[in-house]
Order: sequence, then C-alpha cells, then structure tokens
Amino acid sequence: MSRVSRRTVFLTSILATAISFFTLGIVGARRSDAAAQAAYQVTLEAIRTEVKSELGKDRNEARPAGTAGYLGDDASGSARAEIVARIKEELQSEMGLVPLQLLRDRRSSFVELYSYDNAGKTNYGTAGYLGGGYFITVKHAVVALPEDPERSDGRRIVSVKIVYGGKEIPAKVVDTGDADAEVHSGDWAIIKTRELDLPALTADTAYGYDFADPIFRLGNDYSKGIILSTGYVGQRTANGLVTCLTDGHPGVSGGGVLDQRGNLVGIPVGRMQGDYRFSFILPLRPEMLRKVPAQAFTTPAVEVVANMN
Repeated sequence: MSRVSRRTVFLTSILATAISFFTLGIVGARRSDAAAQAAYQVTLEAIRTEVKSELGKDRNEARPAGTAGYLGDDASGSARAEIVARIKEELQSEMGLVPLQLLRDRRSSFVELYSYDNAGKTNYGTAGYLGGGYFITVKHAVVALPEDPERSDGRRIVSVKIVYGGKEIPAKVVDTGDADAEVHSGDWAIIKTRELDLPALTADTAYGYDFADPIFRLGNDYSKGIILSTGYVGQRTANGLVTCLTDGHPGVSGGGVLDQRGNLVGIPVGRMQGDYRFSFILPLRPEMLRKVPAQAFTTPAVEVVANMN
C-alpha cells in the first residue's frame, strides 16, 4: 500500500507542477498581448491626432466659394453690355454659332419646289427667294437633264410650282446655267412667279469657302418641309464645286447654303452616291443673277452684285 501511495503522490506532484507552468504561461501571454494592445492604441491615437490636425488646417486654408460675380462701382451697364456682346461675337467666330432667331428668319426665305414631267412623274426640291418674285434653284429640278448627255430620252418638264401659303402656285424658268447633267457647275436656274410676301435673301458671291468653315443648309428634306442642317466646308473640286460635310438628302437640291452671317453663299446640288453626309455645294456666282433685275433685290449687297453683270 505504501508503494502505491508513493506513486500516487509522485504523479500528483508532476501533474500539479505541469498545471502551474501552464497557468503561468497563459498569464504571461495575456500580459504580453495586453502590452502590445496598449502600444497599438498609443500609435492609433497619435495617428488620429495628426489627421485631426491636418483636417483642421485644410478647413482653415481652403474654403469653398460661390461662382457669383460682383460688379464694381466702375462697372456700368454699358460696359457690361459691351463685354457680353464681345463674348457672343467671339463665340460665333470661333465656334461657328449663328443666333437661332436669324436661322428662323432665313427659313421663311425658302420654299418647297415641285416640277411635273410629261410622263406624269413629280420631282421635288427647294428654291430660295431673291425678291421681286425671283427664286434661285438647281437646273435639274426645273429642266429635264438626260441621264446620258449623249442622248435625250424625250423627258421634259411641263410644269413648275412652288408652295406658298400652303398652296402651289405656278412659276416659270427665266434663266439657267449650262449644265447637261446633275452635280455640275452650271446646275443652277432662276425661276419667277408673282411678287410674294417673303423675306429676300442677301447674296454673297465673294465667300471664300475656307477649309472647315461652318455652314448652314436649308432644304426640303424628303419633301417634308424646310429643314436645317449644319456642316463644314471641305475643299474645292476640279469642276468648280465645293465638298462639304452636311446632309444631302433628296429634296435639298436648290436650297440655301448660308454663312455665319446668314448670307446666301451657295446652293446644294448633289451628294456622293451612297453617302448622305458627303454632299456638293455650288458656290454663288454673279452670272447666276444676270437676269434678276436690280430693283428686285431689297438689300444693297445683292444690288451691287446684280449691277456687275
């Protein structure tokens, strides 16, 4: 019995020692963790203090401000109006802008044009009012041009009409260019009807057509009325036309090409096959106005051009 008791006491002692060391290890680890946590908290508090300091510094140095303007004592109403006018002029010059009211006024100078041939077919286009009952348009809209210049297919135009006040009124051809095919430098015509209550266009035969100049095209798109399109000048062609990037939809032939001042500088005559965005302009020339009496024009600029012929 004494031998068993000694073994029990010995094993119990060993177990107690092991438990003691294990307990001491846990306590030590906890103390170490506590120390690390305390150090971390100190570092975190230091970072927070620094951030708060920087944020406070930013708030003091950079403050939001409104974008309202304030007029000084020397900023009179006339000076302000002059500044506004100058800015508008620069925008129009640099960005190609035209006042909307000007474009709306010019729209009423163009009418839908319809011609009827001996085969019973109807063609449609556009005509621009010059004053005194005279309009400018394209020759191929009012004169039957053969598809093959070497032969005639017997087709001829028997009636030309424009739409005024919602009604068709007859017009007659008084002059044409020498075109024997469409999209030609001589593809222009002057037609006449009675004098109408329409604003006359100001013609400019000296427009330069510089590359990338903004232009404005007004025409009878798809026979749906006069519609505005904008674009840019490309380059002059060998046959006297000008390429441009603007809509060349059916019906716009004979319409107006306007510059940034709203002056008539040309007429649309055609487009590239299969590409409605690449079209051709016929620049206005003095000879196109040779049969238009000077008294028909309501503006001095056009009267000068007419008197040159």
